[in-house]
Amino acid sequence: MKRREFITLLGGAAAARPVAARAQHSAKLARIGFLGSVTQSAVESRLKRFRAGLRDLGYVEGKDIFIDFRWAEGRYARLEEFAAELIRLGVDVLVTYGTPGTQAAKRATTTVPIVMLASGDAVATGIVASLARPGGNVTGSTFFDPELSAKRLEFLRDAVPPVRRIAVLLNRDNPVDAASIQGMDVTAGSLKMELLPIEARSSNEVESALSTMAKSRVDAVAVTTDAVFIANYARIAEIAATNRLPSIGTAEFARAGGLIEYGVNLEELWYRGAYFVDKILKGAKPADLPVEQPTKFELVINMKTAKALGLKTPQPVLLRADQIIE
Repeated sequence: MKRREFITLLGGAAAARPVAARAQHSAKLARIGFLGSVTQSAVESRLKRFRAGLRDLGYVEGKDIFIDFRWAEGRYARLEEFAAELIRLGVDVLVTYGTPGTQAAKRATTTVPIVMLASGDAVATGIVASLARPGGNVTGSTFFDPELSAKRLEFLRDAVPPVRRIAVLLNRDNPVDAASIQGMDVTAGSLKMELLPIEARSSNEVESALSTMAKSRVDAVAVTTDAVFIANYARIAEIAATNRLPSIGTAEFARAGGLIEYGVNLEELWYRGAYFVDKILKGAKPADLPVEQPTKFELVINMKTAKALGLKTPQPVLLRADQIIE
């Protein structure tokens, strides 16, 4: 071989090495598709916990994993479109939360693994066959939201004994809300309460729903567990307080200014979601990973809001609280 040809060959091999190294690294870089129902800012605290869970399991973004986000901004009709887009990009696992997001992901693929960070009653909504044997390509965490929604009416009755007529903010586009309102109807009947359902299907409709609520001559407001409402908790709590209405919602509601929150710790469920992603990236199949349920529920009371409303919260209720916001 001539000297010039040999040098050229060496130069080509040297140039190829970084490309080969990059290709090998890219092969190890797992791609996670993240399907969000609302905006990133609305779930930032929970998203930080999910990322922390991945870090604690040894993953480094940009080195071991890449997360590709799509945000529906409260427009559930776009979830299926975004899910299909992420599937086309060749993600290794699709992560989402809430029943609308999880159902959209499931409709988009029967082969790509799906991890639901938190979804209301995944068995009743047909997302999984059972908790122990989910089957199919979906696993993660779920909770029985209808029971929690009914329990919130009991807490309202105990915290504000005169309440009788309750406005219930719900989203009919969320399949869990239909089951939740049914459970609430049964509980309301036993507590001699009247429920007034008020619907909002997107962030744009929340304001008009709140205006209807304020004019409805109700005694209190109950907010169902829906991503659109969680993203607008501060505004909902503000309008309820302005109209001197006691209010109750799920996790994070009291911390956003509502009177009472009762539900699961969503931040910890999102943190736990990293466990499922890790198992799947290491070769486990969703069908073989049992769906988990939270075992701890939090009752938080905002005493600042109670004082602003002129309410004196009964001592037995305060004693049951896991946290009191002064």
